[in-house]
Amino acid sequence: MNIKFLYGRDEIALVVPDDSIVYKSKFPEPEKSDSELVTDSVRKPVGSKPLAELLKGRKGKVAVVVSDITRPIPYSRFLLELLHEIESANIAKENIVIIIATGMHRPSTKQERLEMFGKDVVRNYRIIDHRAENEFGLVELPGKSWSGSKVKINKVFAEADFKIVTGLVEPHFMAGFSGGRKAVCPGLVSLETVKKFHGYEFLSSPLACNGNLKGNPCHLESISIAKLAGVDFSVNVVLNNERQLVKAFSGGLEEAHAAACKFVSGCSCQKVEVEADIAVTSCGGYPLDATFYQCVKGMVSCTPAVKKNGIIISFGSCVEGIGSPEYQATMEKYSGRWQDFPREICAPGHFIKDQWQLQMQCRTLEKIGETGLHFVTNGIDSKSLSKLSVNGSSTKKNEIEKTVRKIFESCLKNGMKVAVFPEGPYCAPRS
Repeated sequence: MNIKFLYGRDEIALVVPDDSIVYKSKFPEPEKSDSELVTDSVRKPVGSKPLAELLKGRKGKVAVVVSDITRPIPYSRFLLELLHEIESANIAKENIVIIIATGMHRPSTKQERLEMFGKDVVRNYRIIDHRAENEFGLVELPGKSWSGSKVKINKVFAEADFKIVTGLVEPHFMAGFSGGRKAVCPGLVSLETVKKFHGYEFLSSPLACNGNLKGNPCHLESISIAKLAGVDFSVNVVLNNERQLVKAFSGGLEEAHAAACKFVSGCSCQKVEVEADIAVTSCGGYPLDATFYQCVKGMVSCTPAVKKNGIIISFGSCVEGIGSPEYQATMEKYSGRWQDFPREICAPGHFIKDQWQLQMQCRTLEKIGETGLHFVTNGIDSKSLSKLSVNGSSTKKNEIEKTVRKIFESCLKNGMKVAVFPEGPYCAPRS
């Protein structure tokens, strides 16, 4: 059987045994255009009055929170229409601010904004990036989060008269599902709040995993912070494996998100019936595989489908390299001794920016070991790749397919069961 996998902005193909288990999402075809689906959802919301009705009489700023470039949300195909819907309630264009929920990611570039939102939005609306480490741009919220913590969030968002969050709902390897409340936490919070949200304690919980919200500390913390911040309306979109917008769930923060999660769970969270000897996974293609940091999601997401001491063959373009300087330094520090990392970060007060990604990678390493975790890329040189706690292969872009095939064929033995993940973490198995 010939399987095509996402890689960067392209695809690669691999011939696998006919009895391989294929983990692939099963979304319906879109019934309308992106803008029509979103517009319909804000006019017929879940657990809320229509958006235009809620906005009537508002005089202050309306904040619209959007995701950054690491999420493949087709804002250019619906954001302008959403903004027009806001303006239909007599909200002046000058009173609308678009906030990019960067979390701990870098700020957006001018070219990324044009690609994400389109020139009409970029030219006619105020757009700002959240900066988690800029204390002057933060304000402390009254009350405490689910974990009992004080919270600081983006000042522009906190002071807005009406707050709208948008996001993509898909399986998430820490928070269960993305979208909804995650636009606020970690999207708009301070570094201190991220430290708690992505800290050792939360991520050591087995309930902090793909497809699960019940008892998930990441979800409980995030939703409590979004409620403290006073989100007035949410827009959650769902994409199929061709990046087409197939559904939009808008309305109440919890109600609309719950409806979206239920839909996505039925389409992309397949139950593991038999653990495989080998898993072959994409890291989701661009933009999700732009850095090694992001590629970790693909490795971790397929782990429940693989046997103890099995093999994972993963690949991603890493066109932007490894990740942040802090993350790269951490990976290098624990190169060859990743087993020490979980023990050392559990100490009180110990925190390194982006440590959570290595902590999640350790879940996979604990199950299959470093030798069993293959990673192929053209974006990172061999020396750097050797420090990332993977069995790495750096190759030329035009030889990615050949290299993956060679590794797969060398690992495959008679009688071995194979699982394949053409979409990477966009389809997340549940044990």
